[in-house]
Amino acid sequence: QVQLVESGGGLVQAGGSLRLSCATSEFTFSRYAMGWFRQAPGKEREFVAAISFSGRTSYYADSVKGRFTISRDNAKKTVYLQMNSLKPEDTAVYYCAADEMGTLGAGTHKTVREYDYWGQGTQVTVSS
Repeated sequence: QVQLVESGGGLVQAGGSLRLSCATSEFTFSRYAMGWFRQAPGKEREFVAAISFSGRTSYYADSVKGRFTISRDNAKKTVYLQMNSLKPEDTAVYYCAADEMGTLGAGTHKTVREYDYWGQGTQVTVSS
């Protein structure tokens, strides 16, 4: 089983920034499509962002577009989520997800069932 470990969560004031990281020791990491999801208490896990195996293609949920940036470093086997202009409604547990040898398109990788592996999550809290 592939193991993913998120880090970088914490408490930040509205308007601030936070950078999340998701690391793995899996040697096939460069072949994975990667995504970020988030889940607030009592709500369904929702799509945030996704990136292709090459890092050349990415897309975002409308709620975060223009504020968040997903990127990856295959040499470091790490995917990142840079979050700027944070809002209280961004408060949630953020999860990293991987699709083994997955392809990425505008209409794909926006649902939980499209991913094979998940991290344990990291809490992000934005105060007003």
